[in-house]
Amino acid sequence: MRLTAVLYLVSFRAAQYGSALFVYLLKNKSGRQKLIKKLQSLESNMSTGRKLFRLGNTVSSIDAAKRTMHLEDPVLRLCLTVANLNRSLYFLCDNILWARSIGLVTDMDKEKWSVRASRCYFVSLLMNLTRDLYGIYRAMEREAQDKQYRQKVSQHCSDSRDVACMAVLNLQAFLLLLYHSLRHNPSVLLDTAKNVCDLFIPMDRLGIYKTNPGVVGLCGLMSSILGILALVKPSFKLKP
Repeated sequence: MRLTAVLYLVSFRAAQYGSALFVYLLKNKSGRQKLIKKLQSLESNMSTGRKLFRLGNTVSSIDAAKRTMHLEDPVLRLCLTVANLNRSLYFLCDNILWARSIGLVTDMDKEKWSVRASRCYFVSLLMNLTRDLYGIYRAMEREAQDKQYRQKVSQHCSDSRDVACMAVLNLQAFLLLLYHSLRHNPSVLLDTAKNVCDLFIPMDRLGIYKTNPGVVGLCGLMSSILGILALVKPSFKLKP
């Protein structure tokens, strides 16, 4: 039941950002005003639907932070706990903004709370990306100990003492190691790509790296598709 709800939520997100992307692509096209209005209405409805689904996510994120506080690995414990706590704050800010949008709360600065939500989301994504990089590092460590990998590296190396040649060989060995590490750990690759896509959304909102609604819509759509893929294929979901 919970999986179904999450899948609906991610599907709503994909529809929202997909609509935003198409609105941006069609805004300068003549004779497309009716379609643009329908897409804008769909984007608004999907955003509202997502907020309704996410009302309990603050508590869920706090529970997740409690669980990650007991992880044995100190790097995972720090990254995931901080990420979950900031995610819970993001959902709290988002819930307050939703309450204002339907008139339950009136005496509040919408812009200020929106910036707060984006900051919490940004920090959460940074910590998740740090966790991803740590996962890649650990995967490369394991791969480097594999006999088959060492044989492949030896095929690319020689006894040359030329500094430039050795630098190229070292770079090739590193890229080969990275390639095999990610190929054998698709969950890390997928989660990294998803978080990188998501990062452009708060960066644009906070003015750290300004893009345009089209880029934000594309990144949100790609992230949502990767999220759906992780849900329907559990082996692609990064754990813990």
